[in-house]
Amino acid sequence: MKLVTIDSGSKGAPGAILASGEVLHLQRAALPGTIEAWLPDNIRDMLDAGDEGLDIARRIVRRVEALSSPGDIAALRASGVLASASTRLLSPVTNPRLVVAAGLAYRSHLAEMAGTPTPPHPTAFMKSVNSITGTGADIPIPPHAARHMDYEGELAVVFGRECHSVDAGQAMDCVAGYTVANDVSARDWVEDVWQAASPWDARRTWEVNIMGKQFPGFTPLGPALLTADEVPNVNVLQLTTRLNGNVMQSSPIGDLIFSIPDTIAYFSKWYVFKPGDVLLTGTPSGVGVGRKPPVYMKEGDIIEVEVTGIGTLRNTVGVQR
Repeated sequence: MKLVTIDSGSKGAPGAILASGEVLHLQRAALPGTIEAWLPDNIRDMLDAGDEGLDIARRIVRRVEALSSPGDIAALRASGVLASASTRLLSPVTNPRLVVAAGLAYRSHLAEMAGTPTPPHPTAFMKSVNSITGTGADIPIPPHAARHMDYEGELAVVFGRECHSVDAGQAMDCVAGYTVANDVSARDWVEDVWQAASPWDARRTWEVNIMGKQFPGFTPLGPALLTADEVPNVNVLQLTTRLNGNVMQSSPIGDLIFSIPDTIAYFSKWYVFKPGDVLLTGTPSGVGVGRKPPVYMKEGDIIEVEVTGIGTLRNTVGVQR
């Protein structure tokens, strides 16, 4: 099942992508007087409800896709079924409590970043939830960091139950599904990191570089949350990033240095992941800063990140703000 958040009302509304490609407004399609009417009004609350929340959404989707009466179909299309081309989507989960982004995750990315050595364990940083946006949204250009805007296409894990101090064998039981992410990065300070002459300079400049990932719109997520039951082997999924139609990144998820279960288990030693929280799993080679000469995004550019089976996250670099 592919869950989405429809840009409707003040906070959005839960939806699902049907086999036809159309978008189903789950609350409008729910049958009054049944368990379907209990469906929460956002994806995070649906995940908070555990398997029952997802099961209600599946029940609605299956019932709608099984409709055969012309009258029933026409009535549903008049209210609950929306054309995908004209339906604006927000981030699948608009209100996670926590976003953690893994770094130095693909060997190919380490090689392009001046031969960065392989870390002994997964590494990560937190991203502001205020940086989240959805597919189709413009990515604003920060006025004081406009020259080196970079893309980082990634697969993101969305948690479906509390996850803390788990081992790798338990980790995937905590995963509700997957979405596509772009860890947009203002690289204006990355040269300072590479030129640092002392450990203190390196620490200070790296901190500023991480802050260059926190601007509004710098964490696009979407278009959908593909539930974990639809992904028997996450390693075979292919990630592709395109800038103005040109392929910049292309890698199977299986090229990660640390497996997703191992990565989740490691970070769960410290973080308490709650339903709806997001873990970005890192980016492969091909980022703009790693190219010679570097390739950075500019106003009007279209950046797309696609992951097999989930869909394409598409954003335009907007104007300076």
